[in-house]
Amino acid sequence: MNHRNGFNPLSRTTAHRRAMSRNMVTSLFRYERITTTKSKALEVRKSAEKLITRAKEDTVHNRREAAKFIADEKILNKLFTEIAPRMKERNGGYTRVLKLGYRQGDAADVVILELVDYKLDDGSDKKEEKKPAKKASEKSDATKTKKTTKAKETASGEAKPKKAASKKTSEKKDESKTE
Repeated sequence: MNHRNGFNPLSRTTAHRRAMSRNMVTSLFRYERITTTKSKALEVRKSAEKLITRAKEDTVHNRREAAKFIADEKILNKLFTEIAPRMKERNGGYTRVLKLGYRQGDAADVVILELVDYKLDDGSDKKEEKKPAKKASEKSDATKTKKTTKAKETASGEAKPKKAASKKTSEKKDESKTE
């Protein structure tokens, strides 16, 4: 008798189950971390680990076998060039399942399925990127306001020099009303 050769059908038809598994494995390799139910994660984990093992040896045959399961060419390339070389020293156990708790609607076990060497992104990189973007937008806003004041002066025919600070503030109020 062949024991322990079964799988969890997940209450889906064969085509639906196969498509869902392919999509979830592709998402796992794309984001290196996905949130799903425990039963789905345990099924997806099997095929993901087999693909990583196959990708450790980059041959045409292995790429074609993996391409039967992963339709996205960029993700397939990422699997063979980035993910598999990182796992070269491991003999298995490329994924980990972290329990999150229970889903509110149906009380299903929710877990995170991730690659073992997954690292969280630091928020410091994002903050540094945002600061220059804000400065650039502030500069463009400042140039827009200067252009609109010049356009108003030329349209009205008045090109009087600004003498007092109170006039500047009143002009800014007028500009904010028109915008």
